[in-house]
Amino acid sequence: MFSWRAGARTALALGYPIAIYAALVWFEPRVIAAALAAFLILRRHGRGDGGLLHGLSSASRAILIGMLLLCLAAVLANDETLVRLYPAAVSLALLALFALSLLHPPPVIERMARLRHPELPPEAVIYTRRVTVVWCVFFVLNALIAAWTAVYASREAWAVYNGFIAYVAMGVLFAVEWLYRRWQFPHART
Repeated sequence: MFSWRAGARTALALGYPIAIYAALVWFEPRVIAAALAAFLILRRHGRGDGGLLHGLSSASRAILIGMLLLCLAAVLANDETLVRLYPAAVSLALLALFALSLLHPPPVIERMARLRHPELPPEAVIYTRRVTVVWCVFFVLNALIAAWTAVYASREAWAVYNGFIAYVAMGVLFAVEWLYRRWQFPHART
């Protein structure tokens, strides 16, 4: 069941580069960074699980603290570049989660696959590990490009890459992997 809250979170996640771009036209970077920090904090408190860091793994805690420190640095420095580095930080956070899952199995993609198919055959387990590696490479490349656009590109180019091109690239990777998986594992189509 799709709730309005889930829809709002998805819209915010997909639209934040465009929202940041628009906000930079009217507000100082520190205001936007403070709003991003407030969003992160409210999102955690909205779960009602007992505190900002409660229930998070060590990696998730480090990621949340890192994101909040980036926001704090942007507030203190009033620096637009630090605000624009947020999408790169998100890619690095996802890279950390996926890479750590390779070091401490099962990998993220295997966990997701087991939600639908609890009894994965050995060849599917190997495949999910490889797909997790592919996503790690994607997150490295995306973080590098996002950081480059934050530091060297115009606001407009930054917004186009981080608010559109990065999502298209992610969608293409997802679609190609899905098609390849259906071809490689025809018995798993159901």
